[in-house]
Amino acid sequence: MSVGEIAGLIAAIAFVVLVALFAVPLLKLGRVLEELRLAVRDIGHESVPILTELRGTVSATNSELEKLSFVTEDVSTVTKNATVVSQNAAQMTTLFSATLGGPLVKTAAFSYGIRKAIKGTGTPKRGRRVK
Repeated sequence: MSVGEIAGLIAAIAFVVLVALFAVPLLKLGRVLEELRLAVRDIGHESVPILTELRGTVSATNSELEKLSFVTEDVSTVTKNATVVSQNAAQMTTLFSATLGGPLVKTAAFSYGIRKAIKGTGTPKRGRRVK
């Protein structure tokens, strides 16, 4: 064997060792990538039922929100009607007070005065003392 052949043999052995050293991390990286592929596949399979259930939940929530909007519209209508009724009652009270309140008070005071005069328990006249 010549020196060139020995150098070639050493270079070939070094190349085989180098390939062996690079093969181990590449094999581990291949396993990691395979596990990652399986995890992504499992997530894909499991996410479809979750998304289907989520779509059903969103649909149910939307229908409940529509019902709630009808209820709030009804409450708004009732509130407007209650406001109208209370305004009408206030106006009726004002009208009653203006038309009947004054004369009714005057009539009550007049009848009270008449009763006192008939009974004779009015205020004493000047100079007289009440026993």
